[in-house]
Amino acid sequence: MKRALIACGLLLGLALAAPHAQAQTGSARGKVVDAAGQPLAEVSVLIEYQGGVTRKFTVKANKKGEYMQVGLQPGPYRFTPSKEGYQGAFVEYRVALGEFTAIPDLIMQSKAAAAQQPGSQASDLQAAFQKAVALASEGKLDEAEAAYKEILTKVPDIPEVYQNLGYVYTRKKDWTNAVASYEKALELRPGSTDVTTALARAYHDSGNPQKAMDLMTKAAGENPQDAKAQFNKGVFLFNAGQAPEAIAAFEAAAKADPAMAEAYYYLGTLMVGQGKIPDSISYLEKYLGMNPTNTQNVATAQGLLKALKK
Repeated sequence: MKRALIACGLLLGLALAAPHAQAQTGSARGKVVDAAGQPLAEVSVLIEYQGGVTRKFTVKANKKGEYMQVGLQPGPYRFTPSKEGYQGAFVEYRVALGEFTAIPDLIMQSKAAAAQQPGSQASDLQAAFQKAVALASEGKLDEAEAAYKEILTKVPDIPEVYQNLGYVYTRKKDWTNAVASYEKALELRPGSTDVTTALARAYHDSGNPQKAMDLMTKAAGENPQDAKAQFNKGVFLFNAGQAPEAIAAFEAAAKADPAMAEAYYYLGTLMVGQGKIPDSISYLEKYLGMNPTNTQNVATAQGLLKALKK
């Protein structure tokens, strides 16, 4: 049954709230993997807006299976990967304002293996996901919860279902079940930066900030080359007022991914408080030179530079 889900490739999700997401456009970042969870390189990803206006973008995943797209109008999108010899899959996901929205993994399967899967089971699961996501999008949280739980009675080990359930529970402020759902999702997909971050937010919002910080610190320590893990740790430290530790985390994020513009923004603003004005100017100029899409942060960076250069 689970393999049938992989064949249909429809893992629908709800965007998790990102910190400081107040810009006029959004950005998306994700990964394409095979049925075993290994990265697929050189995959084309078609990004189509589902909000009634035709908007299409095509990007290509790198050697690590990673892709990104900036300048997206916030709203629902369909992400469809294509690669010769593999069956197409798609994810429908809502892109939020501001910083990167993490898209669930696009899972592809070889056409030979997909041909052996029963299509009727895949169709049933596809319909069930569509129903659950639609209910949650409409704010019908009790009905969405029931729909996701119904899926789990048939296929009990889908991490995306637990992740989406966690989101539903956070909307309901049911922190006990939110934490339990995210913990189960992380158990099924160990090492997932997105699930780890969602769980840490649930810990924090449920009154366990230290547990949240411990989790983010552990994730960043275990994944030194994961820029998102380092960046998210930095955001938690920044919000906790731990400036020196946040600087170290954002520096690690920039080292892991020199193209991560928002890491330079945070570094630039934090250096002001440390009295390191030349460093602040350098980071902020680098940030603005990367044409970032977070309009609020751009305005702040421009204002800071103007004041610092006087």
